Amino acid sequence: MRNFISEDQIERALVQKLRELYRFDSLHCGTENPEDSNDRSGRTNKRDVVLVDRVKDAAVRLNPSIPAKVIDDALEKLLDRRQAMSLVAANQEVYNLVRDGIPVEFENARRQKQQDRVRLLDFNEPDNNRYLAVTQLWVKGDRGFRRPDVMLYVNGLPLVFIELKNSNVKLKNAFDDNITNYRREIPQLFLTNVFCVLSNAIETKVGSITAEWEHFFNWLRAEDEKEKIDRKEIERSGTSLEAVIAGLFSPQRLLDYVENFVLYYDDKQKIIAQNHQFIGVNRAYESFLRRAELKGKLGVFWHTQGSGKSFSMIFYVRKIFRKETGNFTFVVVTDREDLDGQIYKNFLHTGTVTKADAAQPKDSEEMRKFLGQNKRLVFTLIQKFGWPAGKAYPELSPRSDIIVMVDEAHRTQYKTLAENMRAGLKNAQYLAFTGTPLLGRERRTNQWFGDYVSEYNFQQSMDDGATVPLFYQKRVPQVLIQNEDLDDDLADIVEEENLDDAQQAK
Repeated sequence: MRNFISEDQIERALVQKLRELYRFDSLHCGTENPEDSNDRSGRTNKRDVVLVDRVKDAAVRLNPSIPAKVIDDALEKLLDRRQAMSLVAANQEVYNLVRDGIPVEFENARRQKQQDRVRLLDFNEPDNNRYLAVTQLWVKGDRGFRRPDVMLYVNGLPLVFIELKNSNVKLKNAFDDNITNYRREIPQLFLTNVFCVLSNAIETKVGSITAEWEHFFNWLRAEDEKEKIDRKEIERSGTSLEAVIAGLFSPQRLLDYVENFVLYYDDKQKIIAQNHQFIGVNRAYESFLRRAELKGKLGVFWHTQGSGKSFSMIFYVRKIFRKETGNFTFVVVTDREDLDGQIYKNFLHTGTVTKADAAQPKDSEEMRKFLGQNKRLVFTLIQKFGWPAGKAYPELSPRSDIIVMVDEAHRTQYKTLAENMRAGLKNAQYLAFTGTPLLGRERRTNQWFGDYVSEYNFQQSMDDGATVPLFYQKRVPQVLIQNEDLDDDLADIVEEENLDDAQQAK
């Protein structure tokens, strides 16, 4: 029988762990009277959520070459209430300022116009920031006061919202009764928010400000997506929040998440990385940093079907573009037109690439042209690497800063088309994405791409509650012929019969 855990106990344990593990400061702002201005927050207006004095202190400290007056003007842009905007549009605009800095122009000491950005966070040196857990902060809205349980601040900016419930209260109540009302009544609470956490100790979920309840997700693994999870034991002992603390709240992980794992789709929906995506993409990124020793084999990224593979690709690409210097081009290779179109649209609608910086070549000749133009993203089908039998495939580019991401690699990567691709891009780096486990003959994928860089299988997805358990009744079908080489035979037909695109699709 599980023990009762009050939300006050959860709150105190959370703050204590943040202080002990990650040296967060803590600030309790609860007052008996919501109107009481002596709540230790330093605010002059109870409608405010941002701790302005702390933001200014960090901005001055992190931007020593920018005049104080310029910083003051920049912070006014940040602190604008954006009341005429939708919440997600306002959140996106503020997020871009927090991540990229606030653009400013001023006259330097030589009386020359200088453009710069006022940095609010130091993403490269976590210790240069100040971390604060604020509890029971009264916030005034149009219908009165509301009091969130815990908010995590970095340099005075509330980046994480945490709502707690007693262990005997269904967690969905935190969504229905709290976060939903907060979004309506005190939207300023979420202008700088990166993600939200709901917990009753028995269960903890993470989600974005636009997520409905069914899209809040578990965060059960801190280090390894293959870690075996005993959900019944977690529920019995009431330790579900501990994995989130370990996996997300250390300064380095929190800043990494803020900087590299947030997307906006069509400016309407906010998408944040799930547990397996955060771990998997970072492992793939570590492999990319070791590309010289791996000699072009960046590994196999195996995440089960329906786990958001195309968004994992986007997080991966965005992190490399942001964190690494270089003129990289990513070539995304699929084997179906619908997949090609879907992935291209996801990259486009998340603002990861513009139409001007992306390309969809119709053949090898156009591929060569786009690679020569240093396009940031090239989307193509493996069939576009077709070439007359018996003739050597030409070099498309000698560049070593091309990263080829092959989707569903196990289906297409052992025959002439793949050999042509590698002949044309012999110095490129190759990373395989697949939603299917590599068994038997398909283990050749490892020979072409290297070892697994990330594994997230169907069982793990069920453990996380992201996939409904699959039950089946074992039956032995009566068949006359078994052809274990059917996929390979099909590939041979496609390649050797010189079919056009329409015939191949049919």
